[in-house]
Amino acid sequence: MIEGCHVEGYAIVSVEGMIANAAGVMPDAIRNNADQRFLQSELNRAAVIVHGRHSSEGGPRAAQRKRIILTRKVPSLSDDPAHPHSVLWNPAGATLEAALSRLDVVEGLVAILGGTEVFDLFLPFYDAFHLTRALHAKIPAGRPVFSQVGPGKTPEDVLAGAGLKPGPRRDLDAAAAITLTTWTRAEARTAVP
Repeated sequence: MIEGCHVEGYAIVSVEGMIANAAGVMPDAIRNNADQRFLQSELNRAAVIVHGRHSSEGGPRAAQRKRIILTRKVPSLSDDPAHPHSVLWNPAGATLEAALSRLDVVEGLVAILGGTEVFDLFLPFYDAFHLTRALHAKIPAGRPVFSQVGPGKTPEDVLAGAGLKPGPRRDLDAAAAITLTTWTRAEARTAVP
């Protein structure tokens, strides 16, 4: 465990629990301004953002944020030539602690933004997971938030199975049927990867 760090995940999903279409692109059907305002507010308090090579958060402060980008293209850790405040990380070759150290992050919020494999990797380690649902959006053959999501298994089932418990559901945008539920871990998590 990394003392002083708090691991939280952030995702918006379709009715089926998808974060992107089959090509890995987030469709307009699950984009929402209220969700983006919530996400940007949360990321403003993050010490570091963690995501895969195809995920990003955008927004006015994106270029200044420290980030860890998961990839198999490096053996362990490498500077990211495309982003000055970023490190490329292969979890098979280095620990998260080493990646955080490379960015001089010793405490604070570690914000996980996906994609599927990244959300899966951190599933046992989330202190909280902010699951936004776009209740009218359909992506029938897309990429799920967690690899276990599919027929008969929802993102909520996966989070509950990982030991997280839901808080109250709140409307981010009632007119667009965009809801947010924050899932939190009641017991101490195990060491992060």
